[in-house]
Parts: sequence; C-alpha cells; structure tokens
Amino acid sequence: MMDFNYREALKKIPAKPGVYQFWDAAGELIYIGKAKSLKNRVSSYFNKDSYRINAKTRVLVSKIADITFTIVDTEIDAWLLENSLIKKHQPRYNIMLKDDKTYPWIVIKNEPFPRIYWTRRIVKDGSKYLGPYASVSMMHTILDLVKEIYPLRTCNLPLIKQNIAAGKFKVCLEYQIGNCKGPCQAYQSEDDYNQNIENIKDILNGKTGSVIRNVKAELDAAVAGLNFEQAHRLKHQLDLLERYQSKSTIVNSSISDVDVFSIASDEKHAFVNFLKVMNGTVIQTQTLEMKKRLDETDEELLSFAISEFRTRFSSSSKEIIVPFELEIEDPGIRFTVPKLGEKKKLLELSQKNVSFFKRERIEQYEKLNPEVRTERLLTQMMKDLRLNQLPRHIECFDNSNFQGKYPVSAIVVFKDAKPSKKDYRHFNVKTVEGPNDFATMEEAVYRRYRRMLEENTPLPQLVIIDGGKGQLSSALKSLKLLGIDNKLTVIGIAKKLEELFYPGDQYPLYLDKKSETLKIIQQLRDEAHRFGITFHRQKRNKATLATELSNIPGIGKTTAERLLQHFKSVKKIREATADELRQILNTKQTGALLQYFKGSTKNDSSGM
Repeated sequence: MMDFNYREALKKIPAKPGVYQFWDAAGELIYIGKAKSLKNRVSSYFNKDSYRINAKTRVLVSKIADITFTIVDTEIDAWLLENSLIKKHQPRYNIMLKDDKTYPWIVIKNEPFPRIYWTRRIVKDGSKYLGPYASVSMMHTILDLVKEIYPLRTCNLPLIKQNIAAGKFKVCLEYQIGNCKGPCQAYQSEDDYNQNIENIKDILNGKTGSVIRNVKAELDAAVAGLNFEQAHRLKHQLDLLERYQSKSTIVNSSISDVDVFSIASDEKHAFVNFLKVMNGTVIQTQTLEMKKRLDETDEELLSFAISEFRTRFSSSSKEIIVPFELEIEDPGIRFTVPKLGEKKKLLELSQKNVSFFKRERIEQYEKLNPEVRTERLLTQMMKDLRLNQLPRHIECFDNSNFQGKYPVSAIVVFKDAKPSKKDYRHFNVKTVEGPNDFATMEEAVYRRYRRMLEENTPLPQLVIIDGGKGQLSSALKSLKLLGIDNKLTVIGIAKKLEELFYPGDQYPLYLDKKSETLKIIQQLRDEAHRFGITFHRQKRNKATLATELSNIPGIGKTTAERLLQHFKSVKKIREATADELRQILNTKQTGALLQYFKGSTKNDSSGM
C-alpha cells in the first residue's frame, strides 16, 4: 500500500460509467466493481472517512497495488460487464456465488421432427432450451402434460425427408400404444408436428391462453364437421390445458412479462429469489445463494443477482419488480416497488420462497455445526433484548409458597442457550414471614450474587425475574445494594401477556410470539418454575412428615428431622427394626415409636 501512489492512479480515471479492477502486488485480480462514475467510486475507497468504516474494506485497500478500468456507454452495461467478469475470475474479495447445482432444462432439439426432453447439459447447436427448473418434479409434471396433449417421437432416428420417402423406418411400439403419431412413416406431416411444437413452446413460455383458444377453434370445427373422434381427442386436450392453466395462473394474465426479485440476508450470506412471470404464470424460478466478502449491502447484492439471473435466463423483460429502490438507471428497464395489488402478491410470493430457502439452508448448516446455531441465537437475543454483550450466561429466578408457608426460591442457569443443571440452586427463605413475594425475591437475589461476589465467580450477562414490575424492582434493589446493577442486565417477564419489563421503563417490550428469543426466555421461566415447585413440594412433604412423627410421645421436632434425614421416608421408618431405630433413638423413644406404628397398622387393618 505504501508503494502504490493512488493519487496518481486516480488522476487517470474518468468520471464515466464503467468497471474497475483492483490488483495486488503479485498481479492477482482481487476485486471487481461497477460504477456510474468510475472516478467518484474508486476515490471513495481512499477517502479517510470511508476507510475507517469497514475493516474488511480496509484490508482490501491495503492490498491494492494497481487499478485498471473499462469504460462503457451506460450504467446498465457496467452492471452486466461486472457480473460476467466476476463469474469468470472469481476475485477473492467479491461476492461468491454458491450455486453448485446443475439445474435441469427442457430442450427442444434442433432437428427435423424435434424431440423434447430434459437435460442438465446445454449444447450450443441451435436447440431451444427452456428453464432452468429449480424443482425437478415440477419439470417432469410439465413434460408429462405436454406429451399427453401432443404425442411426440422419442426415438433418435434421422427423420429427414429422403429417409422417410425411401421407407427406411417402421413404426415402433410407441406408435401402437398412442404415444407417437408415426412421422417416421409419414403418418404425421412435418407441418402438423411443427404446429404441435409451437403450441408446446407457448405452454412452456406461459402462453397457455393462446393455445387454449386455438384448441377451442379446432374443437368447434371438428364438431361442425361431425368429426366426433377428433372432437373427443381435442376435448381431452382442452380439459388438460384448462386444468394446467388453473393451477399455474397465480395473478392477472395482464401481467405479461416481468421479472420478480427478493432478497434475504444475514451477516455472512445472502439469498436472492427470481420468478419469471409470463401472462400471469410463473414459468421459471430459482434461488441463488451468495457469500459476502466485504459486508455488502442488500442493494449491492440484489443488483449483482439481478444481473446474474437476467444473463443466465436470457431475460429481456422491460419491468423488474423489487422490494426496494435500486440505483440502476436504464431507459429500457422499469424497476417497480409495488405497494399493493397483483404485483405486490408476486413480490410476496418471491419473498416467501427466499425466506423458506434461507431458513432451510441455515437449519441444514446448523445441524452440521451446532456452535453456529448457538452464536446466531445469542446474537439474535442480544439484538432483541437490547443488550450490549452476548448473553452466554443467563439466570432466572422464581418463587414458590403454599398460602405463605414453606416459601422457597429457585434459580436455573443457561449457558450458551442451553440448561446448565449442575449450576441450578434453590434457597430456603430465611428473612421473610408470610406470603411476601417481593421480599422473597429480594432475599434470593441478594444471597445469590453476594455469594458469587465473595467467591469471585463471573456474573451472568442477563438475569430474568419471573414476575412483573414489583418483583423486578425487588431484584433491582438487591443488585444496587451489592453495587452490581450496572454490571448486568435484569428484566422481568409477566406470564399473562408475556410482557418483558426493564428497570425504569414504564412500557413493556413485546417480542414476536414465534421468535426464538422469546422461546428461550419461556424455557428459562418454565424450567425455573418446575425446579422451584419440585423443591417446594419436597420441603412441604418433609415438614408434614416431621409433624406426624413429632406427635409421637417422646419424639420432638429435632428428633423427627433426624429420623427423616437418616431413613429418608416414613415408610422406611415404619419398616425399620428396633436395632436400626436405636442408632438414632434411645430405648424409650424406640419403644414409643414401635408402639405408635403398631397401633396405626391395626387401625389401617380395621379400616380395610
């Protein structure tokens, strides 16, 4: 970078539309770009303000050792040239196309009595190729339809006039079963065959309406001429065509020839969907995946993809429907950003397709790379919850009590968006009397983080309080008392409407009910509730059992708790021998206990 005199290089660059290329010291082409004004665009890379914006761009600029450019007549020419050069050279810092599929095409072979079949290989021999088809099943459905309506030959015989006239061929089984009309023996004329081919081209190009009109005219003529066999055949063709048209027409047929594009992107990738619409019918569709190299904007990515698709499909549509305005000026193309109506429906259809494709690809990738899903989830949570760091460590508090008795608090811990059960904790409430949920939350939060500070344990990035503003205020009071209220984020979640409350904000935050962030928060809340309820029941049951044992003469509350701690349950105490009981009790207490259970057994027997 130090040896490259960019000021001298910029003096030679004109303010005209064109394509520029950056080369490194080894003579390798590292970046290709287009511009409405080459001078202004290339200069922007060396502008100090722009230089600080993007770290990746800064690395690119540091490697530039030479700049070359190509002047073109219009911005649209620059757009197309940039696309073809990137595909040819694949520079290191350009968008990378991740289109490793070879999509199938329907070919109409350039030969006498043309065959129609599908292929993944394009040969420049004058044949007509239609597609590509992103859905193989859709392509086969269309092929089956046209073959049922118009029986065509499937053999590869050289059906030139001289061979047919010389009688070199004989009809095969396909003719016998009605799948071919026998052009090899002149049973079908070339004109009739070629008319069928033209009708098939119209169907594949979405012009089904014109084909239906022609078939109806032929049907009327056959009926008028009392040719009922031909009329029956034409009626069958008409039914198939109308059924196909009803399934394929999705918008008003007045939308005769448009291209539709939509985009969905994340930090590293972008996905662009293309729909080709003819006479209200989608006749081509494909989704392209691109890998970002320089944090390109959606506008830049979509512009590149439009150029790629229109070149790939040889599209000459005068109207292009897009989701937002693009800085592409071409008098021969009109860019439309629809707000309502049929064109808006087309854009929404494209957006559904690209969103589905993106979700499918991400899910597929995350299955193979679980850590990627974790990073994405945490990044999304950070964005949704307005955090300043990734919430790798989250803790959630919940309280439980029964009519103010046996109050407990529970805390569950998630690390990297997954439960960390070894870190779960519960608290026996010590300072609160009666049903006071706020004071219980205050005590639990204070004890939890006081201990973490004493043990120098890393604090969580996010604390969730199960409850509304009151519980949140109580938790915040403890955090302030410990001096850590600014070191972590604390929010409350109210169960009824799934409202999220922030300290000092009177208005709750509502997340989309389907959002992954809300699902994780709900999972935390539900897990804290389950863990707290389980501990609460254990404590209540233990207290109930201890009360039952302490009713026995000579056995007080302390002794009852010792018995339960040793034998774990009343059932095991009931089944214990005198020698086993004497490990805990004296002789008098052992006798009283055995007598008590002996009496309760008799009562149980008499009750039965």
